[in-house]
Amino acid sequence: MSDPSRPLRTAAVIPAAGRGVRLGPGAPKALRALGGIPMLVHAVRAMAASRAVSLVVVVAPPDGATEVRHLLDEHPLSDRTDLLVVPGGETRQDSVRRGLAALPDGIDAVLVHDAARPLVPVDTVDAVIAAVRAGAPAVVPALPLADTVKQVEPQPQGTPEPVVGTPERALLRAVQTPQGFDRETLLKAHDTVVEGEGATDDAGLVERLGQPVVVVPGHEEAFKVTRPLDLVLAEAVLARRRATDGYV
Repeated sequence: MSDPSRPLRTAAVIPAAGRGVRLGPGAPKALRALGGIPMLVHAVRAMAASRAVSLVVVVAPPDGATEVRHLLDEHPLSDRTDLLVVPGGETRQDSVRRGLAALPDGIDAVLVHDAARPLVPVDTVDAVIAAVRAGAPAVVPALPLADTVKQVEPQPQGTPEPVVGTPERALLRAVQTPQGFDRETLLKAHDTVVEGEGATDDAGLVERLGQPVVVVPGHEEAFKVTRPLDLVLAEAVLARRRATDGYV
C-alpha cells in the first residue's frame, strides 16, 4: 500500500472495447444512446462526479479510439478531472491491463468500472474509494440477492438442467462496479493471473492472489445494461433523475 501520510490519488479505468451483442445489432454497447447521450458518457460522468477521482481512462475499441475521443470531447468534464482514451485489446483483461499501463505516476488507487453501468450513484463510488483509502486492497460494491439461486449441472441449451445444490442466499451478493483497488495489488493480479483461471472480474483476479476482498453496499441503480429490457429501465431511471434531480 501507499504511504498513509499523504492522500491517495484515484483514477478510474473504464473498459469500453466490447461489442455488446446481447443488446442487438448496431453500435457497440457503450456507444448506445441513453436519454440521447451515449452510455459511455454517462459512465465517465459517474466516475468524474466523485471529487476523489482525478483521472478517467477510457479503453476504446482497438480501431475506435479516435472516434471515442471525439465523442467524449463533445461532452467535456470539469477542469478537475483529466481524461485519457487508449485503444483496447482482444479481451476485457487485456483492455483493463492497457488502461492500467496508461496511468501516470502518483496514482495510488484505481477504480475499474463497466461502461454498461451508466447510472451508478456518486455515493457508491465514494464508498468504494473510502474503503480502499482505509486500507483494503480490493473493494466491490454489491447487493443481497432477491432471488433464490440454484446450482445446476450444465446441459446443452434448451435441455433441462439437473439441480445439484441450493446455496444459502443470505451468504451471497450480486457484485457491481466500480471495483476499487490498491494500484500495486491490481497490477500484480493482472501480471500474475492468466485470463480464464476462474476469475470473471478484477476482484476475482485479486482473490486468486490470496489477497482479501471486501464488500461495501451497492445500489439498485448501478445495474448493468445488457439486454433491451435493461435499456428501458435505464431510460426510466434517467427520466426520473432529470425530472427530480436536475440531472443532465
